[in-house]
Amino acid sequence: MTRRAGKTILALALALGVLTGCAPADEDPNTGRAASPARTIPFDLYTHCGIEEARIGSTYFEAETPLSDGSGNPPEGWGNPTQHGTMTLKSETEAVFTDDAGHEVRFRARPGAKAPKHMCA
Repeated sequence: MTRRAGKTILALALALGVLTGCAPADEDPNTGRAASPARTIPFDLYTHCGIEEARIGSTYFEAETPLSDGSGNPPEGWGNPTQHGTMTLKSETEAVFTDDAGHEVRFRARPGAKAPKHMCA
C-alpha cells in the first residue's frame, strides 16, 4: 500500500468515526470530556426517620423513591438509626446505596441545597 492510500484510508476511518458518533470508551459522547468512572465508598445511610436523603461530601441527594414504615421510621429490615453499606457515585448527580441485605436506593442530587429538607429528631 502506498503512503497516499494509507493516509486516505486513515482519513476515511476517522470521518466514519465522527459521522457514526463513535467516541473513545472513556469519553462522554455528550460533552466530549473524559467520563468520570463510578466510585464506590463505604457509607452509613441515616435511616432513623425513614430514607429520604443522603449527604455525600457537601452535596445533598434525595431518594428517587423515599422509604419509610408509614410512621416516619425505616421500613422493616432496615437498621435504625443507620444502615451500613456502600454508596456508588455514578456521576455528580446520581448515587446508589446498596448493602449486604440486598437493599438498593437510588439518589439524585438536589442542586443548590445547603441543608437537609427535614430535620429529624
